[in-house]
Amino acid sequence: MAQAAFEEIVETFEFLEDWEDRYRHVIDMGKAMDPLDDALKVPATKVDGCASQVWLHPTIEGEGPSATFTFEGESDAMIVRGLIAVLKALYSGVSVSDIPKINAPVELGRLGLNDHLSAQRSNGLRAMVDRINSVAVAAAA
Repeated sequence: MAQAAFEEIVETFEFLEDWEDRYRHVIDMGKAMDPLDDALKVPATKVDGCASQVWLHPTIEGEGPSATFTFEGESDAMIVRGLIAVLKALYSGVSVSDIPKINAPVELGRLGLNDHLSAQRSNGLRAMVDRINSVAVAAAA
């Protein structure tokens, strides 16, 4: 069920056998993202549960269950910024009714992230996924 952009990341990770190269690739993905406007870095967009500062600003296009979900994000940590880029590849462009159907732990597990992130980073990633799911569920209602 993953998006084509996420499948490209999976393919790249299969090509990059060394975890350090994969780690650098995630960081480079984060560096390639446009910065989040400072006006959007507010308490309502801040994600609790992350060791670093994280903001996610969702955009819902359309109404009801077929509305499309996208988001922008930012973090003060380079690896987390890269993880936001990975989540954008997984979730952006998906209908809000399909967002909860994405099994993020399984999809992200395909990248081997579970084995290479600290407990704090894993908790932060889970908090970002939870935020994305809650926004989508509310928009689909």
